Amino acid sequence: MTLPRIILLATLLLATPAVAQLQITPPATIPSPAPEKQKPKEAPKEAPKEAAKEPAKDKPKVAPHTITKKKEATPAPKPSASPSPTLPATVIPAPPTDNSNVDLVFGAYQRGEYKTAFDLASARAKTGDAKAMTMLGELYSNAMGIRRDYAKAAEWYKRASDAGDREAMFALAMLRMAGRGGPIDKGDAVKLMASAAKLGEPKAAYNLALLYLDGQTLPQDVKRSAELLRQAADAGLPEAQYALATFYKEGTGVPKDPERSVRLLQAASLADNVDAEVEYAIALFNGTGTPKNQPAAVALLRKASRQGSAIAQNRLAWVLINGMGTPVDKIEGFKWHLVAKTSGKGDPELDKELSDLPADDRAKAEAAARKWLGNK
Repeated sequence: MTLPRIILLATLLLATPAVAQLQITPPATIPSPAPEKQKPKEAPKEAPKEAAKEPAKDKPKVAPHTITKKKEATPAPKPSASPSPTLPATVIPAPPTDNSNVDLVFGAYQRGEYKTAFDLASARAKTGDAKAMTMLGELYSNAMGIRRDYAKAAEWYKRASDAGDREAMFALAMLRMAGRGGPIDKGDAVKLMASAAKLGEPKAAYNLALLYLDGQTLPQDVKRSAELLRQAADAGLPEAQYALATFYKEGTGVPKDPERSVRLLQAASLADNVDAEVEYAIALFNGTGTPKNQPAAVALLRKASRQGSAIAQNRLAWVLINGMGTPVDKIEGFKWHLVAKTSGKGDPELDKELSDLPADDRAKAEAAARKWLGNK
C-alpha cells in the first residue's frame, strides 16, 4: 500500500457515519496487548519445478517460495469511526471502580440492556458525571434503546467534553466532521481530536494521523502522522498498527524497518485485522523481515479467506493449486479462486487451468464455491 492510497482513504473520514465509534471505557483505561514472539523458522518446502507464468495486470505473481502482490492491492487503513468489518463496535469491559452506580451503567451497556443504561446514565448525568454524559451521547448517536438524535448526542458529548472526557471529545469531533447534530465544522473537529489525542484516545490519534496524510484539512506532515500512528499503535489499535507497519515497510515518515513492520503486522493480525493478516502471511511466506514459515503463512491466508478477503482468497488459491507450503488441493484451490472472482479478483490464468480440470473435479470446485457463498 502506498502513501497516495492511504491519503485517498483518509478523505473517507468526512463521509463516515458517526456510529460504532466509541470504546466506552472508564477514564485512563487503554488496552495494550503484549507483543508476542515471532514464530520459529521452519524449513521451507520445495516449490514446484515450474514457476507460474507472469500474471495478468490485476493478479498477484506467485513464483516458487514467493507470494508477491501489487503495493496497492491491500486496502488502505480506514478511519476508525467507520463501522467496517475490520473495526467492530467493541465494548471493552469496565474494571471495578469505587463508584458502584457507574459500574451499573457500564454493565447494562455491555449486556445490551440499552434502555436500562439510558435510565441509569440519565440519573448519573444529573450529578455531573462525565462518563455518564458520554454514554448518553453514544446511545443517542447509535439509536441504542432510544430514537437516534444527533443533536442531543452532540449536546451530551459537548457537556462531557467540557468536563474533560477524551472519548466524548473524539465522538463530538466525528459529528462535527460529518455535519451531524449541527453544521460541518472541521476546525472545531480538529481541535477536539487533538485534545482527545493528547489525553491518550487512540482513535483520535489515528484519525488525526489520517488528516495529516490527507493534506487538506491539515497541512500534510508524514512525520507527524507517523508519530500519531505510533501513539495509537502503542495503545493497541489494530488499524494504527497496520498503517504504521506500512510506513516502516515503505519508509514513509520513518526509516525503513522491515522487521519492525512485521512485528506490527503480527500484533494487528492477532487482533483479527484482515488486511494485516494478508500482509503478515505474505511476509512469512517470503521470509521478509521474519523467518520464513510457509505453513503458518498458509494458515493465515485460510483465516483471512474465511473472513472474506478476496486478496487472501486469490493467494490461497495459488498456493493450494501449486502446492506451495501446503499439499496440493486443486478442488479447494479452485473453490477459492471462484470465490475471489465474485469479489472482483478474477484470474484469467487460473480460469484457463480450471477449464483444463477434469469435469468431475471442476464440478466439485464449483459446488464448493457455491456452498461457501451461500453460507456467507
